[in-house]
Amino acid sequence: MGAPRRNRKTYDKPKDMWNLERIGADNAVIDEFGLKNMRELWKAQTEISRIRGNVRMLLSGSTAHTESIKEKMMGRLAKYGIATKESTLDSLLDLNEKSFLGRRLQTLVFRKGLAKTPKQARQLIVHGFISVDGKRINKPSYFVSVAEEKVIGYYKPIDIGKIEKKEEGSEPKKTE
Repeated sequence: MGAPRRNRKTYDKPKDMWNLERIGADNAVIDEFGLKNMRELWKAQTEISRIRGNVRMLLSGSTAHTESIKEKMMGRLAKYGIATKESTLDSLLDLNEKSFLGRRLQTLVFRKGLAKTPKQARQLIVHGFISVDGKRINKPSYFVSVAEEKVIGYYKPIDIGKIEKKEEGSEPKKTE
């Protein structure tokens, strides 16, 4: 039968699967953030859809229970830098996938200058060269909190300078 926890899908596919405009826009986002495939984008879109649904549910009711849920949701989003503590529920309806993809370890490694491209950032993470607070992280999709953002660094020393070959029989030459 298998493990029940592993059988759940963590994403929903788009309803207009073969729409060329959507595919073009999704490919632009994939190139911008260096994602491996569409599934990683769909996970972010599904998470945003879930948050929007919760916000709409909270806006429709106003009990003491909804206030505690609102505080928990706003606290979680503030912890990851997606929203501030002072944000309103209406502002959460304007979230997009770029706000979530911007908090991934892969994106933050590239933005901090530890890698030259998002694809190189992904490779460095997968090969174990990146750490968060001294702990090796090998998942590019690791969601980085605001507090952890300051302590992203190299786990082991690496020179990411470009190596170019002069000729077949000579030694490679490093350039910066």
